[in-house]
Amino acid sequence: MSFDEMLNIGLMQGFAGLSLFSVLLLMGLGLAIIFGQMGVINMAHGEFMTVGAYTIFLASSLAESYAPALMQYYFLVAIVLAFCIAFVLGWCAEWALIRHLYKRPLDTLLATWGLSLGMQQVFRSIFGAKEVSPNLPDWLMGSWSPAAGLDIPINGLFVMALTLLVTGIVLLALYRSRWGLRVRATVANRTMANATGIDTKRTDRLTFAIGCGVAGIAGAAFTTIGSTGPTSGSLYIVDAFLVVTFGGAASLLGTVASAFGIAQTQSIAEFFMTGSMAKVLTLMLVISVLMMRPQGLFAAKVRR
Repeated sequence: MSFDEMLNIGLMQGFAGLSLFSVLLLMGLGLAIIFGQMGVINMAHGEFMTVGAYTIFLASSLAESYAPALMQYYFLVAIVLAFCIAFVLGWCAEWALIRHLYKRPLDTLLATWGLSLGMQQVFRSIFGAKEVSPNLPDWLMGSWSPAAGLDIPINGLFVMALTLLVTGIVLLALYRSRWGLRVRATVANRTMANATGIDTKRTDRLTFAIGCGVAGIAGAAFTTIGSTGPTSGSLYIVDAFLVVTFGGAASLLGTVASAFGIAQTQSIAEFFMTGSMAKVLTLMLVISVLMMRPQGLFAAKVRR
């Protein structure tokens, strides 16, 4: 094998890592908002990702059956729908369940785990146990070849662009919007935030819903690189928690750096060994770093 071929393979493997990085980052962003900013261990976060993925599938099926002329445009609209549906479900989950369990992390963990199992059963009842895939628009198909022997999937480029856009919006919202100011005030000191007139309960609900909405967008991105089943989200929940913990619980910058490092390490390692061994290697490296730096890559304040 020539040097150019090895270089092209390495670049394509690295780009595969960037596709995984995009999904992990979107999952991690939603989880960083919920876990990092609120201290809630949401084990159902992966199921909100699945909600977004099934939204894309439904939109694809409806467009194909009733409006074939819209097949080239449905995907962009469905991404917004994925966010909105996951947002509404997250809002309802916080109102019905999560708000009663603040400052009880173990109870929250068990309750959201039960919620995840219930949502998985709902998915099975509605969509069946088999995995499904949407029909993607033609502009998402094919690949871009910047050089001979180097093929980069267009859907991967789209997912990366979507991830950069969502990350930028979340960062702007957290540090430049009224909601972000309320969230940061509540995280810093809930009692003082209440004293200044901030409705912290409403802030909690909105924050949880936004985190779930971002997970819905992650599900929409996931449909471009994989098929969707009732347990698809649960396959990513451990990696998402790993991203948030490794990067620093309340640090969005840490989440970005952590998602990139974990995705690239796992993708490149999979080229030289089996998938399970690559995951073991990644976990060993993460654990080694956390033993030396328990607070994660970026130190973060936690809610008092």
